[in-house]
Amino acid sequence: MAEPDHLDQRLERAIMSLLERRADTASICPSDAARAAYEGDDDGWRALMEPVRRAAWRLVEAGEVEVTQAGRPVAKTGARGPLRIRRVRR
Repeated sequence: MAEPDHLDQRLERAIMSLLERRADTASICPSDAARAAYEGDDDGWRALMEPVRRAAWRLVEAGEVEVTQAGRPVAKTGARGPLRIRRVRR
């Protein structure tokens, strides 16, 4: 597995790349980014799920994305269960 800083950057790039290829209002599942960033062809991407969530929260702090549940932005402290990631609506 990659070094933590390199992995963090790769996951952030995967999130942003996936969002750039979708409509402005579209969202992605964290598993989409985990699969895109994983360098194997088995289910090892599952180990990237928590690092992807952390990457998403870093991007939230940077003002790049928002994390949603049921289509509404959610705060990190209130996020429980399935999440989606979308670009910030400006």
